[in-house]
Amino acid sequence: MQRPTGQRLIGRKLIGGALAVCLVIGAGAAVAQEVGKVGVDWLGNDIIVEAIKDPKVEGVTCHVSYFDRGVIDRLQKGNWFEDPSDSSISCRQTGPITISDIDMSEAGEEVFKQGISLIWKKQVVNRIYDKANETLIYLSHSRQVQDGSAKMSVTTVPLYGQNVVWTKGKP
Repeated sequence: MQRPTGQRLIGRKLIGGALAVCLVIGAGAAVAQEVGKVGVDWLGNDIIVEAIKDPKVEGVTCHVSYFDRGVIDRLQKGNWFEDPSDSSISCRQTGPITISDIDMSEAGEEVFKQGISLIWKKQVVNRIYDKANETLIYLSHSRQVQDGSAKMSVTTVPLYGQNVVWTKGKP
């Protein structure tokens, strides 16, 4: 499957020249488009910035940044198949907001994910709806089989006073 230039499906990541494929479960998987890449040292390490549209909330775009280790760094430090858990997220209204059937539970809903190790570690973004404050909360974090990380980033999109269309009726 060829990926378009500057785009990749969440769940696929090039790791040290080997393609690690992680299955994305569910229809409507989010697509990330690389919009920035900043080299941070001579070892080939980069900070990647991607734009990701929420598949169930039209008019909201999230920008996620993360650290992508270069081949030289991988050779020097070992641990070939893993990137750091650090990430940052910022989500904003980028058009008229239309919200389809979103999960209203306290844990919210996994909007997108990508592998940051060969098998066990994922970078994940969850969407949580704060009904009392009429706000969408987006939480970026890593999920691991064991030794979970406390590294996270959070951003919000306020809906109060906005002309929001709820396809299933406002909760």
